[in-house]
Parts: sequence; structure tokens; C-alpha cells
Amino acid sequence: MLGLEGAPPVHALTTKKTCDPSGMTFATGGAGVLYSTSHEVPALAKQVDTFRKMVKDGTITEKQPSHSVALVAFSGNDYAGTGVIGLSSPNDINAYIGKVTKEIAANVDQLLKLGVTKVLVNNLHPIGCTPSHTRTNNYTTCDIFENLGASIHNDNLKQVMTSKKNVYIVDVYTAFTNIVDHAAGKGSELSKQFKHKLSPCCESLDSDGYCGQQGESSAELLYTVCDNSNRFFYWDDMHPTHAGWEAVMKQLEKPLREFVNQA
Repeated sequence: MLGLEGAPPVHALTTKKTCDPSGMTFATGGAGVLYSTSHEVPALAKQVDTFRKMVKDGTITEKQPSHSVALVAFSGNDYAGTGVIGLSSPNDINAYIGKVTKEIAANVDQLLKLGVTKVLVNNLHPIGCTPSHTRTNNYTTCDIFENLGASIHNDNLKQVMTSKKNVYIVDVYTAFTNIVDHAAGKGSELSKQFKHKLSPCCESLDSDGYCGQQGESSAELLYTVCDNSNRFFYWDDMHPTHAGWEAVMKQLEKPLREFVNQA
């Protein structure tokens, strides 16, 4: 959509004091919005601070942010494995989710202050529909409590972003739901291309294992891979296939283009 052949390079893998003309990726796998001692990865504020330092030292010129789009991508790592959503008391859930969304908003403010004129923030996908949560019922239905938690996050995010100009919430929740968790007979045309909406193409043989896991010898594969990934929405326990993401982006492209191109 931006006329690039691929994603901008990863900051951690580039030479210091350089920035590719296409931009920079500060995201780190496993990172969350809030700092966590259990993950030795930079949280969102640290990523934004790295960007800030590059602007301040001139590695990124003052003009570049004004012609750029920033994407603050959130996949729910702050909620994964913490037992926060679906298990805690409602008050605890709301308080924790509130901390996460306020921190996202604070970092969006930092980006705007640094001169970025357009910021995209995605809301949370229906995490109860990921195979890690649908496995317990044989990949037949989504976990309504997990999806309720995602909806609370999305409502909070909308509230803290409402007053901000030049910020657009990318509605991945609806785009996913249209494919994987719609009422009978109400699915979008895009959903019909997926025979398997709630089960993974790459599945671990062990319920506690993961896609790509090997045994003691590299020849022993502890997972199976489907024959046609294009018929599956999800690749593994958490992530969509390429076909899945394409179906999501087909729904998002028009509003995204309108936001990016507006004066």
C-alpha cells in the first residue's frame, strides 16, 4: 500500500546511526505494552524511546516523521499466559486492561509529539478463536470469555483514542470475526475460502508443544503440517496463514488507504 517491496528493516539488525529510507521496525517478538521481567525484550515505551533517540540525534531527520505512518501493533502478549482474561475478577481484569490501553495511548502521544503525522493502532483480534483456545473443544467453537476480554480491551482502546487527531484504530477484531466467528449463514464471502477456521495447519503432537518442535534427533518431528495451508485460516496456535492475513487485509485496505491518503 505504501509502494514498498517489503517491510522496513529491523532496528536491532541494522548498523547504528543509520535508517533505511523505507523506515524502521522497532517491534520485537514476544514484547508487550507493559514491562515484564519474564521477557528480556523491550516493551513498547522502550521501542518508542529508541525511535525518539534516533530523531534527536539526527539519524532520522525531522522531515521524515512528518511524511511517515507509524503502526503501533498489539497482539495481546500482555494477556497471554497471565490468566488475566477469563480467570480473574471483573474488577481486576478492567484495571489491568485499563493499564495496557493507557500505556498504548501514552506512547501514541509520544509519537505524535515527535512529529509523526499519522498513527495506526490495531485493536485486539478475537483471541478466543485462536487454536490455542479452541483446541480444548476439538477446534469447534471460540472461547467466549477470552473474546469478551478482547472486546473490553477494544472498548477501552477506543475511549482513550477518541480525542486524538491523526490516529486510526485498525479494526482487526471485526476482520477476523467476519471469517472465523460469525453466526451461521452470516459469514463473509472471504470466510468461505477457509475449510478450517479454528484449527491450525501446523499442529503439535503434544498439547503443550509447538509447531516446528523436534525430538532429541532432528529427524523426529513432533508436529504435523497440513497439505493445503490456503484452506486454513490459522497457521499455528496463534498466527494466521498468509491466506488468512490476505483475507483480513482485503477488508482493511480501503479504510486504511483513505486514512493514509487524507490531507
